[in-house]
Amino acid sequence: MKGILSIPDNSAGVPAVVLVHGSGSAAGNMDGKLYDNTPFKDIAEYLAKNGIAVIRYNKRTFSYGAELAQKFGGNFTVYEETIEDAILATEILKSDPRINKNKVFIVGLSMGGMLAPRIHAEGGNFAGIISLAGSPRSLLEVSYDQNIAYIEENYEGDEKTAALLEMETEGRETIENIKNMSDSEAKRMPMAGGISAYYYKDMETRPIPEYVKNITVPFLIMQGSDDFQVFAEKDFVAWQELLSGRDNAAFKLYVGLNHLFMKSTTGDLGEYEIKDSVDENVLKDMAEWIKSN
Repeated sequence: MKGILSIPDNSAGVPAVVLVHGSGSAAGNMDGKLYDNTPFKDIAEYLAKNGIAVIRYNKRTFSYGAELAQKFGGNFTVYEETIEDAILATEILKSDPRINKNKVFIVGLSMGGMLAPRIHAEGGNFAGIISLAGSPRSLLEVSYDQNIAYIEENYEGDEKTAALLEMETEGRETIENIKNMSDSEAKRMPMAGGISAYYYKDMETRPIPEYVKNITVPFLIMQGSDDFQVFAEKDFVAWQELLSGRDNAAFKLYVGLNHLFMKSTTGDLGEYEIKDSVDENVLKDMAEWIKSN
């Protein structure tokens, strides 16, 4: 797997970060490239200039496409897609003598932020967890809300009413069916993108809040207010409720920023086509938090 280690000059015992991608493969290269935007490159270069090493790499689905899911068949899960490589990248960091192995952090974007507690628990053993536009809610529930939001924004009149009714009935029924399937049934049920229903079922049986309750390291939850893929009013609030009362949990909501932590313009997928950079306030807050933990 191709990747890059960005490291400060004259490094000795520096903190480090592993960057973990979101879902799918559209932005799955090591820079997190989406059209002309490169959020992972932005983060890595800023942190490296400010005394923090960063490892980033091509996501497996970017490198292998549909062949990856086909290799595992119905058994394909987020472990094969994301978690295993994140842990391996962490081991590379911790074995580098220039890096303080006790100060390695995870920064996960979107689904990477959702999975960050699980990655920590399954072998990452990080000094702290940063979730960028992640969610502690079920992926099925987040996806459902994304579909509802899309319908609300793009449909009108009777067509909108019909589409919402279909989601609220058939969409909700599909979610409940997946939750209640046996593993063998889920592995035989094909879903969009070449995966099986077991991909979702596996995540349902490993809810993020169950990991979080046993994790004592610091959390930094970062969210853009104008994110239309992960929702400030639901997902950011869910993190606040889950981590309520913890002195080592910090929350940052950035007004006017989208899912890539760039300025929101059109309020739809078209804004990702506009060249921008990760907001400097986000980068500064991230660097300061890492150095203070």
